[in-house]
Formats: sequence, structure tokens, C-alpha cells
Amino acid sequence: MPPAALMDFAEMRQAARRRLPRAIFDYIDRGTEAETAIPALRHGFDSRRIVQRALCDATTPDMSAEVLGRRHPHPIIIAPTALAGLIRYNGEIGMARAAGRAGLPYCAATQASTRIEEIREGAPQAALWFQLYPWRDREETFRLMDRVRDLGIDTLLVTVDTPGSPKKVHNLRNGFSIPLRPNLKLGLDLLRHPGWTLGVMGRYWMTRGLPSFDNYPGEVRTAITRSVSDPRFALETDFRADLMKAIRNRWPGRMIIKGIQHPGDAETALRLGADGVVISSHGGRNLDSLAMPLSVLPEIRAAVGGRLLILADSGVRRGSDIAKLIGAGADAVLAGRAFLWALAAGGEQGVVRMAELLQDELRGFMAFSGMASLADLRRARWIDELPLWQSSPRG
Repeated sequence: MPPAALMDFAEMRQAARRRLPRAIFDYIDRGTEAETAIPALRHGFDSRRIVQRALCDATTPDMSAEVLGRRHPHPIIIAPTALAGLIRYNGEIGMARAAGRAGLPYCAATQASTRIEEIREGAPQAALWFQLYPWRDREETFRLMDRVRDLGIDTLLVTVDTPGSPKKVHNLRNGFSIPLRPNLKLGLDLLRHPGWTLGVMGRYWMTRGLPSFDNYPGEVRTAITRSVSDPRFALETDFRADLMKAIRNRWPGRMIIKGIQHPGDAETALRLGADGVVISSHGGRNLDSLAMPLSVLPEIRAAVGGRLLILADSGVRRGSDIAKLIGAGADAVLAGRAFLWALAAGGEQGVVRMAELLQDELRGFMAFSGMASLADLRRARWIDELPLWQSSPRG
């Protein structure tokens, strides 16, 4: 089915499911531990209802958002995701190109399978950000930051909510891991999806070799079938003030700290010189018991609103989800899985289509609820109601 025929997140996800090996689909789609966080995010969005205003004109709502001093036509940012290049050949470049076409910022990841220099060269019109997972070796981390700075990228997003490897039983059962270990179950999975196996892994094999974490220096960079053995490049797990101050002192541009849930941490981020924070539960992928961003946003906005840019992510599937996060206190919203499914379903054009769908859904939500601007969403009256289809004892 061509991307233009896909009508929402669910159809993008289903198209991606048909194309991708199960191991890779589940790696993106599923959560951790008992996997209650992802349905909880959905339940939170579905339960939040807006009280409509009718005696007003919101037929052409203003969806523009100011992000770090720049006015964007829509409050949507493509979130950083590891190994998007496993979804499509040169997937990060396609994602960045699509973001440029759609007018959205795209945040490239430290764990990308394409070097940031190649992404910049392949998508010169894109508004690029860079997501940093600091390495244990501070000087090597600074060298990576300098590479990013030298490309003219001025927004650094530092992820601080991943102190280890979360428990994901489905990955083990599917034979999927990083590094990727060849095994019978995974091999059969690849054989059942020849389009992906030949079109992605086959093309890498024939052109540049198996994918790797390409932002790592050449002397330690390895294919995804091998681990990075140099301890200097293990991901940092201690994000106390001295590290964050060192990053702030080294980075000349804007710095956003991703993975905040407590207003005290947002206040600390402000004191450390951050320009913004991302209120996040890591999409339900790290800790199954984390609070929903929708629930903690109001108190964080009360604490730092107007002094820090407040972004949010986790579980975004529709334009109405974006509206609800903004109504709870976000200035703009990041989406990750939605754009990965779009990339799988239709490549670069699929990502453009997903952006169009989210924008149209947000526009419709605002028009029907009588909200003429994003600020109106934050002034609106919201009610949490249990959806009828979930109130039955049968679930």
C-alpha cells in the first residue's frame, strides 16, 4: 500500500509489522518487565477529555510553536531513536530528509547507524538536533560534541534516564540483542521477511558492510554483531552535576536534558544551564512503573514554565495526544515510534505522510474543541474520564 493510502498510526504500524522481522518490530513496539507502561500511556491519553468551547472561531487554528527562539509551524519534533538504519537502508538520512520536507526538527541519535556527518550531508535542508548519550570517557564525549558543533548543529539533547539495560524478555525469546547474535530463531525470522532482509541487510552487506553504531570513532566502531569492547565507550550512568556542568561548558549552543519527571530535577536542570527539558517515560521502554508525562507535566510547568522550554514525549500516536500533552504543560512534543513505523511502511515518503497525518489530526482536534492556539489548550478545562469500553469488568 502506498504511503498516501495510509490513514493513521494504526495503519502505519500494521504496514510496518508486515514488512519488518518480528524481532525488530517487537524491539521497537514493546516495553519492559510486565509491559504495563505502554497500555498505561494509552489509557492516560484516552481518559483525558477536553471541555469544548463552541461560541468562538477556531476553524483555522494557529498550531505554531516557539521552540528555543524559533517559530515552527507545528509543535512536533521527530525524536531520536537508535538504529533507524535497521528499519530502512540509510534510514536516518531518509528520516532527516523527510523532516526537512515536513518542516519538523529531527533529532539524530548517538546510537544511529549513520554518522552524523553523513546525515548532515544527505539532508542539508533539515533542522538537525543531536541526542547525546555521554560515554564514560569524557574527552571522547567532547570530541563527538565538537564534531556535531562543527556541522553547524546548535541543539544538543542529553539523555539522562538510562542508567542500565532494562529487562526485555521478548528480545531474548525472539533471539534479538545488541550486539546481534546469529541464531536459528532469528535466521528463520529473516527468511520469512525477504523484502527487509534483502532490501536492508543485503544492501548494507553489498555497499558498506553490516550496520554499526557509526558515530563511534573508527578505531572502536564495529558491526552490530559485535560489542564495543573498549570501556571508554560504555554509556555513562552517573549524571550528577559535574558531568552536566562539563557538557554545558563545552557546548556553545542550546542544551536540552531528556528524561525528566520531577519538578526538582527540572529546577536543577535550569540551575545547570539547560535551555529546556523533555518530560518523558522513555516510551515505556525503560522502567515499567514510571509516571506518565501527562500526569507530571502540570507541576513541572508550575515550577519552571517560562524559564525553561518544556517538551514531552512517550506514547504519542495521534494529533489528539499532542494536544493533550500541550494542554498539560508542554511547549512542543516529540514522537518516535510513529515515525519509525512510517519509515518502515513507506520510507522517506512515509515519514512525510505521518507528519501530515499528525498535523491534520491536531488541527481537527483544535477546531472541534474550539481552541484557536496552543495557548488555548493550556487554558482549557480538561477532565479525566474512564473510557466506556474500558469500564466494563470484561475490559
